[in-house]
Amino acid sequence: MQSEIKIDFKQILILIVVSYIFLIMGNSFLSLTNPDEVFYSQTAREMIQQKSWMTPFLFGQPQFEKPVLFYWLLRIGFMVFGALPFVARFPAALFGIFGAIGVYLLVLYGFKDKKKAFACALVLISSGLYVGLARTVFIDLVFTVLILLSLTSFFIGYIRQELKARGIILFFLFAALAVLAKGPLGFTIVIMAVVAFLAIKKDLKFLLDKYFLWGLLIFILVSAPWYLFMIYKYGSSFNNEFFYNVHIRRFFEAEHPANDTWYFYPFSMIACMFPWSIYVVISFFYFTKQVLTNKRNPIYLFLACWITAVFVTFQFAHSKLVSYIFPLFPALAVISGDFFCNVIDSGKAKAIKIVSWIMWVVLALFPAGLLFAANKYPEYITSKVPFYNFIILYSVILLVMLFSIIKKKYWLNFYLISVQVPLLIFFVFFFHNNYENFVSSKNPCKFLMDNYKVEGRIICSKSFMRGVRFYTDKDVAMFSIGGSSLYSPHPVPVLDSEEHTRKFLETQAVTFCVLSRSSVEDLKRIAIGYNVEVLKVFGNEYVVRVIRLK
Repeated sequence: MQSEIKIDFKQILILIVVSYIFLIMGNSFLSLTNPDEVFYSQTAREMIQQKSWMTPFLFGQPQFEKPVLFYWLLRIGFMVFGALPFVARFPAALFGIFGAIGVYLLVLYGFKDKKKAFACALVLISSGLYVGLARTVFIDLVFTVLILLSLTSFFIGYIRQELKARGIILFFLFAALAVLAKGPLGFTIVIMAVVAFLAIKKDLKFLLDKYFLWGLLIFILVSAPWYLFMIYKYGSSFNNEFFYNVHIRRFFEAEHPANDTWYFYPFSMIACMFPWSIYVVISFFYFTKQVLTNKRNPIYLFLACWITAVFVTFQFAHSKLVSYIFPLFPALAVISGDFFCNVIDSGKAKAIKIVSWIMWVVLALFPAGLLFAANKYPEYITSKVPFYNFIILYSVILLVMLFSIIKKKYWLNFYLISVQVPLLIFFVFFFHNNYENFVSSKNPCKFLMDNYKVEGRIICSKSFMRGVRFYTDKDVAMFSIGGSSLYSPHPVPVLDSEEHTRKFLETQAVTFCVLSRSSVEDLKRIAIGYNVEVLKVFGNEYVVRVIRLK
């Protein structure tokens, strides 16, 4: 008879509060950034303007880069509260909390250990990439959490007979939502992991169940209608962009050639789990041993199939981004937390002691680096009091960590490590006005719209184009002399040659621009017979006016 598992709702509540601090608090400070946050936000806003629930729009035309689920979440928030930074970032942050609860339940049922469940969830919500994606307007965290919830539902249904029906139905439901969030890979990943797990367990008969048929029906009813609608309405335009360009082409052609190496994903996995990077490396050896020797607990094999399914899916594709393999990060959090808890419980914490000392040395370099940077670049520190207060606070935390290592208070050290990334985030919030101009087009666009009568298209450098559209709601043209083109075509004029640029300038008596410094130099060289005037500079964005001379 299976032992009863009771969910500790006090722990769940603590996780929610900690998740709010780590993932949500302060999300209104920074304006929406270029180029991706404004891409998703502008698409949702144009769906409202076009009164569309099914077709995503950008630059006034249908766009087919991503499915519709994330845009629905943004659209609903914008309709109620407006297109504000906090509102735009809330869906990803909310799913970040769901992810913490999902890992908690997976570990609780898999290991029957409440303390370990809490520790693994804490590792997840305090790791660098998880915090970063939860605090930005990206699909990837929503997609990852749906994968997590789908696989967690299956696993709980597999090990708990009385929860089998519920687990299978939720497995298919969350997989369907993942397909609506990012595409067919939402189903490919989870079914690969599940089939591999059952095949190794020699238990494929588990699939021969009426609940799988009901679950498959639910999957089709939830995921298929939007795709059928888009194929019916847009035909080859949708198929060519969504299925070929976004999925098939990316497998054979690198969108970011510098990333197309065999080691990109392994190193990214380690680096983006900071501050748990060293734990991840060491825990892999422990985890491998458990997969090979621990036949009693199926969770190790299940996690191995999960990690392998995600890694194999993306490793051989030529287009590589860290966010693509993000769906395996919850599994990394579980094996890292499991390793820590097991070593501490065994009373043989030598490995933890070594890791703790290494981590302390690495973290101690951070305030030293900040002081060096502040001395070399004093223009970025507009207020020294908050800066030095942060250095003092961080130094106190380092001293407490040192005490915890010496006194072998490894759980205290564990919790102090977990606050590192949120501390860095809050440090950034103190100085957001210093760097906002380097990541957002809000201020240059506000200056332009408040002080000048803007008619016609605004010429933009590629990286500012979406932001200018979002903050001005004006038509734009992309200026890219000798630069790379967009991977997915956009319905905007592309000024990629001197001839195209001169012809475009002839159509407008006065043309306003938001350009990078190098683009300004190119424009001055090309615009013979025009007065090219830099009106103001915001970070790396130059607001320019071009007037045709008589």
